[in-house]
Order: sequence, then C-alpha cells, then structure tokens
Amino acid sequence: MTSNILLFLIAMMIPIFIPLIFIPFWTRKTESFGVSIPEEAYHLHDIKKMRQKYAWTNAILAIIITVVFWFTAAGRDENFTAVLFSILIFAFIAVSFAVYLIFHKQMKELKNNNQNWTRKPQLVTIDTGFRNQKLAYSNYWFVIPFLISILSIVITLTNYQLIPDRYPMQYNFSGEVTTWANKSYRSVLLMPIMQIYLTLLFLFINTIISKAKQQVSAANPEESIRQNIVFRRRWSLFTIIMGTGLITIFMLNQLSLMYQINHQLLMIVPLVFTIGIIVVSIILSITTGQGGSRIAVKTGGENGTVIDRDDDRYWKLGMFYFNKNDPAIFLEKRFGIGWTNNWAHPLSWIIVLAILLLAFGLPKLLG
Repeated sequence: MTSNILLFLIAMMIPIFIPLIFIPFWTRKTESFGVSIPEEAYHLHDIKKMRQKYAWTNAILAIIITVVFWFTAAGRDENFTAVLFSILIFAFIAVSFAVYLIFHKQMKELKNNNQNWTRKPQLVTIDTGFRNQKLAYSNYWFVIPFLISILSIVITLTNYQLIPDRYPMQYNFSGEVTTWANKSYRSVLLMPIMQIYLTLLFLFINTIISKAKQQVSAANPEESIRQNIVFRRRWSLFTIIMGTGLITIFMLNQLSLMYQINHQLLMIVPLVFTIGIIVVSIILSITTGQGGSRIAVKTGGENGTVIDRDDDRYWKLGMFYFNKNDPAIFLEKRFGIGWTNNWAHPLSWIIVLAILLLAFGLPKLLG
C-alpha cells in the first residue's frame, strides 16, 4: 500500500474523528453529556472542564488510532489495509462511546449534587404557530433526483445492447477491477433502482426535519424558536443538495456501462463530492449546533426563572429516548447533531426495519 493511499485513508478518518471530539460543544446549552441542565449551568467551570477533558481524550485517542494505522498498514496489501481500517474505526467509535458513558455518569453525579438546578419551576414550552412557519424546503425539490433516476432507467433500457456481457462493478485504489457482474436486466437496473430508493430516503429525511418534535427552551423561548427554524432550514437545504448530487453521481456511473467515460473522472468526481459534503456538514455542525444552539439571534432578553421539564428518565444512557406516552416518533438528539427515534413507539421500529431491509434486500434481489 503506497503512502499516498494511506494518507488518503487517514484523511477519510478525520470526518469521523472531528464530530466525536467536538460534540459536547455543539449540543444545546440545556443538555450536557445527555443530561438536562439549566441553561446558565452550561457555563460553569466544572462543566467547561468536562467538555475540554472529553475533547482532549478523544483527540489523543484519534492520534493513537492514526499512528497505529500508519505503521501497521505500511507495506501491507489492500485487503489487509481495508480490514485494519474498519477495525480501527470501529475501535475508535466503541472507545469514544465508553468515554462518553464515563462523562455521562459524572454529569449525572454533578446534577445530583446540585439540587438547586431542579428547584426552579419546570415548564414544557410549545409554540402553537411553529408548524405554520417554513421549517424545511419543499419536498417538490426531490422531483429533480427522481427524474434523474427515471432517466437512468430509460437510458439503460434503450441502450441495453451497448452494455458488455460482463462489466466491472468495483475497483481498488490502483484502478484495477476487483468485482465483475454478468449482464442481465436485473443487474443493470440495480443502480437506477438504488437511485429511486435513495431519493425516497432523502425525501423522508426532509419530512422528518419539518415534522420532528418541537423543542423550545423555557428560559429563552423566542431565541430558541428562531434558532430551531434556522437549524431545520439549513439541514433541509443540505439534504436536498446532497441527495441531488449523489443521485447525479450514480447516474454518471450508470452511463459508464454504456459509454466510454474517463476512468479517472469516475474516481475523482465522487471523491471531490464526498470531500465537499463532509466539509460542509462539519461547517454546518460548527456554525449551527444542535437545534441551532450556535446561531446568534437577538431577542428581548433572558428569563432565568424557569427551566425545561426534566425528562432524563426517558433518555437511556442519555442517548436513547424511550417514552411510550409521547406520540412523537422523531425528536432531536441529546448528544450529537440531528434527530433520533422514540424507541418506545412501535412505528419507529417498523420504519427503521423497513429502511434496513430495503437497503440490504434490493442489492440481493437485483444482484
């Protein structure tokens, strides 16, 4: 394995390292390591130190993983390097989660030692006009990737005779073919069918962004509402652009079955797109924060007499929401950027299982 490829793989680790290092700085100020706290407590010295220690711990872990990968993979073949890469990434995520659990436990103990945090009146704040506002960009934008997918099918079927009886499906880092497929209507339509599946998946994500449970800070309701609207709009726009771009790249790969397209172009375009999406997603996370917590907005002042209702009992390990009395299926994550499921809602399990079955079943069915 050449040094350039190793450097490329290390570069691919960075988008995994960065979010797990800086997540505590991107979450809402009313939540710390999966534990609800008063907004003013977010700036306390002890909690600041906890965020810093968590970040440094994961940063050191990321450096160790990188060094181990570099010296172990050097001079080894591609298969060994791919397996090692997967193992080390999994190890980083697993150890990072263990580190989170330690800080989650410390945060719960700190909250128990500060009973005054929960003595203020607790409120659930709801804005009845929230749904009347433009929370996400229209799902009609997904007509574009859907039409691209249909066009891929039409072009494939009308030019079926141009596809060789045996065509490449996968390449290694050196540009050599590692997997071949035999031509059939099922096999050549795999990519366009996956385009339609991904279009529907991105449309579903955009719907979640607009329909997910409303979360308004009791201490600063006006600021929280404005931040949350911007938060949803930004990620909605990102989802639409990312989805359309990905479907277009899939079409480019599909066209390569029938027409002579420069092999380097087929490798460079997806790579540049992937890097661009990763960079933009990190920038969005840094500038927006969870729920829009890092967006600066001007309001009429700050109300420190009330706090959000303490619902820690519904958050298992501070990450997994179980509340059978809550009709909401989707809501904001407590530790991270984006949305999660109400795992006590049966429909939540049905949706997740359906997405996974289609993702793994379609390639098996059409392959």
